Amino acid sequence: MTLATLPVKRPGPRISLRHVLAFDGLTCLLMGVLLVASAAPLSELLGLAQQLLFVAGLVLLPSAALMFVAARQSPPARALVTLIVAGNVAWVAASVLVAVLASPTVLGLVFLLLQAAAVAVLAGLEQVGLRAA
Repeated sequence: MTLATLPVKRPGPRISLRHVLAFDGLTCLLMGVLLVASAAPLSELLGLAQQLLFVAGLVLLPSAALMFVAARQSPPARALVTLIVAGNVAWVAASVLVAVLASPTVLGLVFLLLQAAAVAVLAGLEQVGLRAA
C-alpha cells in the first residue's frame, strides 16, 4: 500500500443529530415550564417583563414538541431540522436584542447571554448534524 491508497479515517460526529435534537427538546421543555410557572418571581430577579418571560415560555413548549418529533425520526426530516435551526438562530437574535434594548439586572443580562450562547451551540451542532446526514 502506498500513502495514496491508505484508508483515511475521518472523524465523524460523536454526537448524533437525533441526540442533539432530543437534548434541545428537553432543555426547551424545562425552560418553557420554568418561565411559564415562575414568570413573576423571575421578572423581579432578572429585570425582565413578566409577560415577556411568560410568552417566551409558551413559545418554547411547542418548539420542544417539534424537536422531540424530529429526534424520533430516523433520519430526522431535513425540512424540520432546518426549521428548528432557524428557530434557534431567531431565539439567539431575539435574546441579544432583549439584552441590548431592555434594562435587565446583571443577573438578567448573564441569563440572556448564557442561554443565547447555549442555543447557538445547539443550533451549530444541529446544522453540522444536518450536513452530515
